[in-house]
Amino acid sequence: MSNLLLIGIGGFLGAVLRYLIGGWIQNGVLDFPLGTLAVNVIGSFMLGLIMYLSEYEGFFSTEMRTFLTIGFVSSFTTMSTFGYETFRFLEQKEIVLFALNLVGTVTLSLLAVYLGKVVAIGLWRH
Repeated sequence: MSNLLLIGIGGFLGAVLRYLIGGWIQNGVLDFPLGTLAVNVIGSFMLGLIMYLSEYEGFFSTEMRTFLTIGFVSSFTTMSTFGYETFRFLEQKEIVLFALNLVGTVTLSLLAVYLGKVVAIGLWRH
């Protein structure tokens, strides 16, 4: 199967899941983009897990890794939405929400990548 088709199918699935999970989490939270934060953290964990399972275990074929990382996870995460929502807080002079979203997303996303690595190494050793 061509890489473009793999990426397209993964992208479709990631975008739909992002919409469903982000909306479900955001439901009822009015002022803070918790759904966007959640999918970015979940996506960062998935990317860390997939990449480190690939690196340490050789768990995924090149095609599957392309499907999962470039297609699915890249479509699932929402950094452009994060940028827009964070900038809007700054424009509205909501400095606390701006800082919380910026620091929370970056910190938790990096932590999630690390946790993905830890899980991958734990699976690799078993």
